[in-house]
This record gives sequence, C-alpha cells and structure tokens, in this order.
Amino acid sequence: MKKFDREIFENAKAWPFEEARKLLSRESVREKGYALFETGYGPSGLPHIGTFGEVVRTTYIRNAFEHLSGGFKTKLFAFSDDRDGLRKVPDNIPNKQLIEKYIGFPLTDIPDPFGCHESFGHHNNCKLMEFLDSFNFEYEFYSATDCYKKGIFNEVLLKVLECHREILEVMLASLREERAGTYSPFLPISPKTGRVLQVKIEEYRVKDGTVVFRDEDGTLTEIPVTDGNCKLQWKADWAARQVAFGVDYEMAGKDLIDSVNLSGKICKILGGTPPEGFNYELFLDEEGKKISKSKGNGLGVEEWLRYAPPESLANFMYASPRSAKRLYFDVIPRQIDDYSTHLRNFKSQEPDKQVNNPVWHIHNGNPPKPEPEISFLLLLNLAGVCNTCDKNVLWGFIRKYVTNASPEKMPFLDRLVQYAINYYRDFVVAKKRYQPLTDLERNSFGDLLAELNKLSESESADEIQKIVFDIGKKHDFPDLKSWFNALYRGLLGQEDGPRMGSFIALYGLENTKKLIEDAMARK
Repeated sequence: MKKFDREIFENAKAWPFEEARKLLSRESVREKGYALFETGYGPSGLPHIGTFGEVVRTTYIRNAFEHLSGGFKTKLFAFSDDRDGLRKVPDNIPNKQLIEKYIGFPLTDIPDPFGCHESFGHHNNCKLMEFLDSFNFEYEFYSATDCYKKGIFNEVLLKVLECHREILEVMLASLREERAGTYSPFLPISPKTGRVLQVKIEEYRVKDGTVVFRDEDGTLTEIPVTDGNCKLQWKADWAARQVAFGVDYEMAGKDLIDSVNLSGKICKILGGTPPEGFNYELFLDEEGKKISKSKGNGLGVEEWLRYAPPESLANFMYASPRSAKRLYFDVIPRQIDDYSTHLRNFKSQEPDKQVNNPVWHIHNGNPPKPEPEISFLLLLNLAGVCNTCDKNVLWGFIRKYVTNASPEKMPFLDRLVQYAINYYRDFVVAKKRYQPLTDLERNSFGDLLAELNKLSESESADEIQKIVFDIGKKHDFPDLKSWFNALYRGLLGQEDGPRMGSFIALYGLENTKKLIEDAMARK
C-alpha cells in the first residue's frame, strides 16, 4: 500500500474523511484506544441492498479514520435484533402456516421455516453473516438474544429501570395519545406464552430490579428486567446497546432522523454519549418512488451482481450518500464505466487527489492496476451487434483491438464480458428497434461509408472518431447529439450507444460497413 503524508489525510475533502474527523476528539475513542462502529439489522427478512450500503459506507469511514488518526484501530459490531417479536409472516418464506402461530414470539424462538437452523432468527443471522463474508467485510457479530440472555445488557437494563421516568418523559411527547397510555421502555416476555408483550407496566420496582404487568391471561406478573426476561422498545434498545458497547459511530437512513434524536436523548439519560453519525438518503425506483421490499420495486444485490462486479456497486454507494438516488437496472452500465474511469485516473493523480478518488476508498488506498480501456457500454453494444451470448465470439473482437489480450491476462475484463452478455440477453434484446433512415440520415450514412472505405483496419479509434464528428458537422443535423442518436438507432437499434470511434475500431471496419449498408437498405 502506498504511503501518504499525514497532511494529505488531514486535508482530504472526501466525505469519509469528513465523517472520520468527528471521531478524533471523542473521549471514548481515546479511552478505549480504538473507535467502535455499529450497524444494526432486523432479521425478520434476508439481507438486502440497503444492508450492503450501510456496511460499505461505514467501512469507508473506518478506513479513513485509521489513516487519519495515525495509529487508532477500529471495530465494527454487526448487531442483529433477533430478540424482537415477529410482527407479520414474511411473503418470501416457505411453510408460512408453520410460522403464523408464532406472531409475537422472539425470532430466535420461532422454528426455522427453511428447516436448516435451530430458529428463524438463527437462519437469517446466518444469511446475514454469509452476505457480509461474501464481500470480505471485517466485523464482529452480536445477537440481541445472546446479549439479553447472557447478561451482557444487565447493567444497562437496570439503569433503564432506574431512569424509566426520564425516559418516559422523552418518549411520551413523541407518541400518539392511545399509544402513550400503555408505552413502557420495557417489553416483558410472557413466562406463560413466550410472546414479547407490548403492555402497560403496572409497577417499576427499581430496588428489586423487576417490573409488574398483566400477562395475557390477565394475571399480575412480576419478572426481572435482566437475563432475557424483558427486552427494550427499539429506540430505548438502540440507545441501551450503544451505551453498553460504547459505540462511537453509527449511521442511519433519513427516515430515522427522529428516532436518532430520541435515542440520543435516552443515551444521555443512561450516562452515555450518543455516537457520531449521519443520515443517508433512501433509494428510489425508476419512477422516483421510495423503494419498498414489500412492493418489490427495488433492485437486489443478487440482481446487481448478475450484471456487474461488486466494485461497481461499491462505487454507486460511495457517490453522494446524502442525496436520493434512483436504483434500477439502467444505472448499472454507468456505474461500471464510472468505476473503471476512476481506476484509470488514479495512477496519474497527485496524492491529494488520490485520497478523494472513490477507488481509494473502495480498495482502502490500494486499488488494483487498471486493464486496457474497453468500456462496458462498448462491450454491451458489441454483444448486441454480434447477437451472441458466446464469450469466445466477443473475445475474438477484443484480441484484434488490444494486443496480446486474453481472459487470463485480463480477468476483470473477462468478467465484464460475461456481465455484458447477461445484461444484453435480459434487457437489451427486447428493446431493440431499428428505424428506417430519413433522407438526411441516409446521405450522412453514405458519406460515412465512403470515408470508412478509404481506411485500413489498423486505423486508430481517435482518427475514426474524428471522421464521424466531421460528417456530423458537415450535414444539417440540429446538433451532434442528433447525429450520434441517428447512428445508434440505425446501426444498433437503440437510443444510446458507445463512443463510435472505439466501437468501429473494436467491431472492425468491414463489419461496420456491413451494418451501414444494412441500415441504408432498411425499408
């Protein structure tokens, strides 16, 4: 890894460094000798793209802090709220009828509908860890069930009991009247039914460390607040675990701003210091609507990774985390090419520019060597005009374009070839629409054909691009964009396309001339 002067990090403008600076003067970091980051999950469903976004952005800040602080290390706790009661049966699980009778039970007390783990909570925890491991994230996993039952939270639970009046004062002001009447920071777990109960606490017995409530059968019941007999309402739970662990940094979605403020107040009541953090914007679908797992209008991690490398997803998550971004399939090609551009630019940049380059953060200061430039959009269009899903066909063209090219020497490019084939097959084929040429377009295509007939196969992409430009300027198009759109529609059957000089050089002059002849003959 390349070494940078400390001053470079201190002056870095990239947002992970701006966030990392918040931790430099934090007393708890200096006392522990490290900064503790946390991300939290509700394991009633499987990990999703928002999970990846939160962890990868947290990782960017962790890395920035370690470089900036000059010796302090970091830890990341991945916390699963698996002691939470199941609110509804998820739509995407088998054996739903098995789960219906367990509404209200802690997730780790519900049978696994998939039949492979000791509980539904354990199943989803396992999937979460598999998910994080697949991206090589460094983290320590914590289960709420273990923390409650093993007494890890006992001290802070007793503190919540002691401070319950102050916590109620904070929370009741934020609740509707009907909810305020029964609210308590404690959710007792019925010793008779095993359900997590949202009931009014009749009595807080601070000296005894217990609460009294009416169980589901109406009987007054007294239980300890410790050792897993109760869990906390989630805003109190959030604050309590931040205090118990000594969390220094935790980010959250913009929809949780009010919750962050309330939990921060509870954190102070419990004698802790609220963690640093920021609220990231949420993802939108193609129509600009908020993505919802229940509506299924989002894009999953697995879907993204069918069409693009994880580096492109990391690049998407790096850019403007405080701005709402549309997350749908059409953004993928741009993210791949943006990542590749950042990677190519990195080596020639000065150190103060490198630490503000996204690839520095994606690869923690040690990005890989870039491979020869062939854009994903170019590969996508090559697959389109070849009308093939055979990698060998595409590599035949690539070998003519790049000296000594091979999948073995260029593994990243080889992955992009397969991604381009997948994307072409699933999205491009059905949308192809070749339009007959107008008289203006036909004359322009004829001039392009004549100029290409004068060239040899060894002509450079830049020279070909100049010829294409000159023909567009020569003819009566409103602007050059209209000329290139005509080329994309006529030659590729689509509205957008690659840099034409590079495409023609890659596809070959003879093949391109045949495309032009076909377009001119099309009725």
